[in-house]
Amino acid sequence: MTIVLSVPGTGSVAALRLRPWRLNDLPALIAAHRDPVLRRWLSTSLADEDEARQWLDLQANGWAAATRFSFAVVPTDADDRAPFGHVVVRVGSAATAEVGYWTAAHARGQGVATRALETVSLWALQAQDILPLTRLDLLHADGNQASCRVAVKCGFPLHDLLPAAPPAYPTSGHRHVRTAVLREPT
Repeated sequence: MTIVLSVPGTGSVAALRLRPWRLNDLPALIAAHRDPVLRRWLSTSLADEDEARQWLDLQANGWAAATRFSFAVVPTDADDRAPFGHVVVRVGSAATAEVGYWTAAHARGQGVATRALETVSLWALQAQDILPLTRLDLLHADGNQASCRVAVKCGFPLHDLLPAAPPAYPTSGHRHVRTAVLREPT
């Protein structure tokens, strides 16, 4: 299954495309993970080509199993350029999934994370034939104010505070939750 989503442009900001990660994204993926700001907030860090290939394999396997829908965020007009970021829907249980995202250093401050997260959230909550979801959870480390702002802008109010859970989550965090608006039967 391959899904490509379009993210409309706004004002002077170009439109984006969300598409599955590709092997030729490997150099950009490694470069993005060399950014100390990104590494500070991610629970995984891709230090070399082998780790990046394993990560790409994990994404492809998630698509194949319909358990992880991982998108590279690219400009609509130049799909072969270095991805601007990443957004993912990780299917959990009981109609819940977790969303996550990051933005490459060269694309920060352009609304990339907000627009990509909003697009993938709407898709995930409306694609009932693929993902019968009613809730999306968004987790981020305490102190990551940029992620907190993105979450709130995209309709994910703060739900609760989470204690540290090393090694995956070495610091405390926030859980933001967005729920589907369920329609009454007519």
